[in-house]
Amino acid sequence: MGYFLNQFKLKNRKILISILTLVFVLGIAIEAFAGKKVNWSAINPLMKGATSVGLSSMEDDETECFLCHKDYIKSFGKTKHAKAYIAKHGEGKVGSSCETCHGPMSLHLKEVGITGDSIPNPGIKIKAKHVVSFKKISPMAKNAICLQCHEKNSVLQWRGSAHRDSGISCDNCHYVTQRKGKRGLLIKEDPKKVCFQCHREQKSKLLKISRKPLREGKQDCSSCHNPHGSFGPSLLKKATVNETCYMCHREKRGPLIWEHAPVRENCSNCHDPHGSNFIGMLKQKAPYLCQQCHMDVFHSSSLYGSSQLNSADSRLIGKSCMNCHSLVHGSNHPSGARFQR
Repeated sequence: MGYFLNQFKLKNRKILISILTLVFVLGIAIEAFAGKKVNWSAINPLMKGATSVGLSSMEDDETECFLCHKDYIKSFGKTKHAKAYIAKHGEGKVGSSCETCHGPMSLHLKEVGITGDSIPNPGIKIKAKHVVSFKKISPMAKNAICLQCHEKNSVLQWRGSAHRDSGISCDNCHYVTQRKGKRGLLIKEDPKKVCFQCHREQKSKLLKISRKPLREGKQDCSSCHNPHGSFGPSLLKKATVNETCYMCHREKRGPLIWEHAPVRENCSNCHDPHGSNFIGMLKQKAPYLCQQCHMDVFHSSSLYGSSQLNSADSRLIGKSCMNCHSLVHGSNHPSGARFQR
């Protein structure tokens, strides 16, 4: 017996080492992508040959960009982006942040007439061609610019995520220059409203009788989902639906002596996590929900009608099946094989 136990431990140890090695290799591969420099000429071919000019500070800490984009830069100065850049590079380098997102400015400054001490006529409007404008580039190009700094932590799995593959760009959800929300640079004050721009079915379910406390502000979509990507289904924070549910519903985790198979498989077999008109966010009212699986076991498989709704028949009254099978999530009682105790 000891020999077989040691062999079992050895086999599990090898599996664990293989998994850790795979995670390490994936980490190196992901790290190679993180912070990748942007190919500006691929985004805008007219910028080929453009070089960074550093955007030196001028009088009153104004940069060359300030001459034409005064309101834009003042708005940007109130955002977390500007404060983070100043904290990292210092006050004198704040002008360089323009080149971080809009590309090297040498050709752009030349086309608008800023060379040396000369400045452009403020009354002349010039259609800038040698600069990257977020209004004119593709979502993939926008994301590549943002990922220069942000491809880490919760954004590490953005490449290959459902949102990225759907053509979503960072500025669909986050502001860059004009402050709009307090949390996460979101374009809406309420995080839910950002998600509801696209996920309108989930928004409607939030109005149903049985739901999560999102409307009260006790949770938001990111309580369960990572919108920037994950290893789990539907961008869930955890690898499975159940592991995500167990973050709050720990009493359902087990281990249990008697386990209800569909429960252990997937909580959403019975529950709609976004909201339902039935108690406990159930997809259907019992016994109809139960009879999807339990057709010919112990009880009649026929749907119960009004003739059976009497004081002696509790099959449709109250909790229906749960009047007797109260521990439907599983039982630890030695005699709880039918989840009755």
